[in-house]
Amino acid sequence: MKFGVIHETAKEYHYSIEKMCRLLRVSRSGYYEWLGRGESPRKNKEHQLKEKILTIFEQHHKRYGSPRIHADLRNQGICCSKKRVERIMREIGLRARRKRKFVVTTDSNHDYPFAENILNRQFQVNAPNQVWTTDFTYIRTLEGWLYLAGVMDLFSRKIVGWAMQDNTEATLTISALEMAIQRRRPTKGLMHHSDRGIQYACDDYRAILQENYMICSMSRKGNCWDNAPMESFFGTLKTECIKGKTYLTRAQAKREIFEYIEIYYNRRRLHSSIGNVTPENFEIFKKCA
Repeated sequence: MKFGVIHETAKEYHYSIEKMCRLLRVSRSGYYEWLGRGESPRKNKEHQLKEKILTIFEQHHKRYGSPRIHADLRNQGICCSKKRVERIMREIGLRARRKRKFVVTTDSNHDYPFAENILNRQFQVNAPNQVWTTDFTYIRTLEGWLYLAGVMDLFSRKIVGWAMQDNTEATLTISALEMAIQRRRPTKGLMHHSDRGIQYACDDYRAILQENYMICSMSRKGNCWDNAPMESFFGTLKTECIKGKTYLTRAQAKREIFEYIEIYYNRRRLHSSIGNVTPENFEIFKKCA
């Protein structure tokens, strides 16, 4: 009876199926299963595709838009066009979370030397451990700010090192770099790119780069586009993991961010710049090729 009410009301008044199912406390997948009974094979196929799209959308906690859902369907061997996915998502009221605007956090007002911008926005890399890029950002909790530093391998866009603490002292960025070095064991000549912040220009940080024979590259002053992949990652993190949440403690935020980076972003989330596969699988595929 509820499914019938939803069907007639949505058709007559153009109400959102999602909202009506939530209001009447029934599942959307159940509604589409009911809708597909006794209909033509074509309509049944359409309803099955809707269920698949809905399942992917919910599995990824409303983080996927139509391009990634289309790629996920293709990876499962399901053939359909991008426009069809867009239309279905529009019909059933599915919309991915939107990114927030970039906020500058770099403090380059210091007396340490700056390195040249050797990377120069050449973000396409042919092998792992050739170019790493790094930055840090902040997360609000009711205990105060939590700061997150990350190190990304540009080859696969994988986050290979990260650290979190309650201040922006250099130990934050050093800990993230040391994790990356311990995990990846890079050879001599790796290019390390960062902004001009004091956390990356200070003597202690530079000493680690020198000890590991890394080439230092830094963005131009006030130019976030020179480190666009890391900025993009932080924007994605805040959109897909943090937006709309209130963290009571730093420990709670740390748990969720750890899970997002290590379990979801690196191993489950499709990345458009590497052909809509996960960073983990991209490295495996390239290694086997």
